[in-house]
Amino acid sequence: MLKPNEKPAPQKPKAGAVRRRAIAPSEFRRFYDRGDLPISIEHGPQNKIQWKVDVMQLDYHHYLPIFFEGLREPTEPAKFLADRGCDELILGGGDKILPVLPQLIIPIKNALHTKQREIVVKTLKKIQLLVKCSDAVAESLVPYYRQILPVMNLLRHRNSKCALPPC
Repeated sequence: MLKPNEKPAPQKPKAGAVRRRAIAPSEFRRFYDRGDLPISIEHGPQNKIQWKVDVMQLDYHHYLPIFFEGLREPTEPAKFLADRGCDELILGGGDKILPVLPQLIIPIKNALHTKQREIVVKTLKKIQLLVKCSDAVAESLVPYYRQILPVMNLLRHRNSKCALPPC
């Protein structure tokens, strides 16, 4: 309790380590707006994506990093297309994913650095999908932990009393 003539102690400034960051426009948005991506939305009771080219014939070195960069898109339809496009590229990629893995680290890191819950959870699910697709991918991801884990360490206590949504 303060005495009548006593001033409150000045508050210490906050560093802002876990504060949400502004999201810069991604390359995915630029490519989508120009019509350079071989993808469109198939509208129906549940929207799906429709590939204009067979997924197995795509150049993974070019497209997979672009789709991973799109994970940090906050607005529709780019948000939906990047999310589902990543899923289908990972599931259909097989042996094409391992050589592209080093190119995915910076988009993953940028998505985690937004510190927005929805984007972080979505990015972590994509990492989980990458790890499940091949043991070689999981093993090759280990050297990049030093770049990915610091952001997760900042965010691990954010919602300690409430659980993350189910996978």
